[in-house]
Amino acid sequence: MPELEIRHLRAVCAIAEEGSLTKAATRLGLTQPAMSAQLRTVERIIGGRLFDRTPNGSAPTDLGRQVVGTARLVLDEVEQLVTLARGRSRGGAPGPLLVGGVPTLFFGYFVEELRKAIPCSEVRTEILPGASDLLELLVSGQVHLGVLDRFEGLERRELRGLEIRRLVSEPQFVALPETDPLGAQEEVDLAQLADRDWVSPPDEIVGNRLQILTACAEAGFTPRFTHHVNEASTARSLVANGAVSFAMPQSRGGDGIVIRPLRGAPLMVDLLLATRREGPAAGRADDVFAAAARAYREVLPRNPGYATWWREHPEAHREIDAALLLG
Repeated sequence: MPELEIRHLRAVCAIAEEGSLTKAATRLGLTQPAMSAQLRTVERIIGGRLFDRTPNGSAPTDLGRQVVGTARLVLDEVEQLVTLARGRSRGGAPGPLLVGGVPTLFFGYFVEELRKAIPCSEVRTEILPGASDLLELLVSGQVHLGVLDRFEGLERRELRGLEIRRLVSEPQFVALPETDPLGAQEEVDLAQLADRDWVSPPDEIVGNRLQILTACAEAGFTPRFTHHVNEASTARSLVANGAVSFAMPQSRGGDGIVIRPLRGAPLMVDLLLATRREGPAAGRADDVFAAAARAYREVLPRNPGYATWWREHPEAHREIDAALLLG
């Protein structure tokens, strides 16, 4: 009986990604009969049909989706193996490590930890306002690793070549004017903010907009997003002068604002770490994660309210705790 080969895995992945046997054949430099023959061979070995022919092209069956998912993992591992082997055979000095991120308060510490953990000539960074654009840089190989928040639609995006792990699940806090009576409370109920003007980034870079609207609807109101700002000092100025906004939990008060947790943590955002399976960080995902864990812990003291929340909610940061324990 014939055995599965790498070319067979590439063929089924190409058909799934192109949605057409003809387009897949063109992409791989094969004739259509040759591509059809490869698909028949794979289906014979697997023991079932992998694709249905539809008016819109080739659609994977349930079995096909399982095979394609596994094939992508195998191809990624092979690609990583080849990259590592080539790097060792060349033996030259390591090149730069390209790191992307969305705005976070621990990123500077992360870069410093990466310098110590990953062999590279230098660490270069690219900060983007939204996670969706950062994911494009990761998939295309323009950055080697990145810190991004989970956004709506992430699971439908192309993630080939990436290892993605949750770093931490962050509660969203709220920033208030220091003159606001709610600032005297240890926690603020989201429903208490129903009549406020909100400061928010532009809609196109808010990755959890539906989550925000759902949480506010459950609290009995629709938020009035009056100010759209993508710059921290301007946002803080607007809050100091009467508006409110969601805030990273490590954010500091001062300059006319206070930072408070929301009662019951109605908004949680997963912070993710994505590492490419090729390039300077290939095979070093655990080292990258440990570097991020150490960096994240450095910013906890910035806000005593978050340090308290952290102690009370170990389920939100089990991955960080495990990485630090092993380190």
